[in-house]
Amino acid sequence: MFDSSGYNRNLYQSKEDGCGGLYYHDNNLLSGSLEALIQHLVPSVDYYPDRTYIFTFLLSSRLFMHPYELMAKVCHLCIEQQRLSEPVQDKNRIRKIAPKILQLLTEWTETFPYDFRDERMMRNLKELAQRITSGDEMYRKNVQQLLQNLLRKLATVSQYEEVLAKINATSTDRLTVLKTKPQSIQRDIITVCNDPYTLAQQLTHIELERLNYIGPEEFVQAFVQKDPLDNDKPVKKKHRARVIEYFIDVARECFNIGNFNSLMAIISGMNMSPVSRLKKTWAKVKTAKFDILEIVIPFFSLLIKDIYFLNEGCANRLPNGHVNFE
Repeated sequence: MFDSSGYNRNLYQSKEDGCGGLYYHDNNLLSGSLEALIQHLVPSVDYYPDRTYIFTFLLSSRLFMHPYELMAKVCHLCIEQQRLSEPVQDKNRIRKIAPKILQLLTEWTETFPYDFRDERMMRNLKELAQRITSGDEMYRKNVQQLLQNLLRKLATVSQYEEVLAKINATSTDRLTVLKTKPQSIQRDIITVCNDPYTLAQQLTHIELERLNYIGPEEFVQAFVQKDPLDNDKPVKKKHRARVIEYFIDVARECFNIGNFNSLMAIISGMNMSPVSRLKKTWAKVKTAKFDILEIVIPFFSLLIKDIYFLNEGCANRLPNGHVNFE
């Protein structure tokens, strides 16, 4: 059915359900010109876009244009179509359309707040908000609440980035200092925390905190390379075996908690050649506990890989110039 670009010729030759530059099949939106898709996002007095459409288009549109360009177009369409630029506003009309425009802006700022770190985005947001409030003062509190919530989120992520920067800056220095200490007083992970369950919990807290700051748009925009592993090796085989068994226990506790990401990070680390090739060390490890963990589970990196190949395997645009919305 599909050619090499992922385009179904039979479906689009039928041109069924063509409507204002949008193509539907069984009530599902399949494609449309970029302009038509943008227009489909803009509310009117008697229309508000489906929430799944809002999320999908705001997420995917960045493959075709910058978010600030989309925001500029949306603001322009709202102002022109609802005559928000007129000196004297019809308050009845404003009260019909303002809640819908505010709802769209709320969904955008809540779902993709990082878009608004761009000053151009903020300018357009404030201009459209000002047009609404100048038409009717009753919406001033709603607009203020929207802006306060957005600024709070942006301030929080900025503070978090500063913390991460400090951690990254100091971790290398700490490692250097640690390595200069005599072997006898260096503390390994088991000495610091000898309970695998406690370490699994701490790993889960860290995972959740970091995952919480990932915006959905980052799955479209970025695939981050991991830092290379430190090549330092524990000195004694017996000690190495004990550390491996300890991390196997941590992995089991991560599984019990439901923290599959840390679990797979540990398993992946165990399977990397600098560790897996230590045959004499592994001979001292009770491997039955490790083997049971090598199961098929929802793994974050596999999700990202699936998204990547799904995007690579589907044409962004169809031969007729439409955006492949499906």
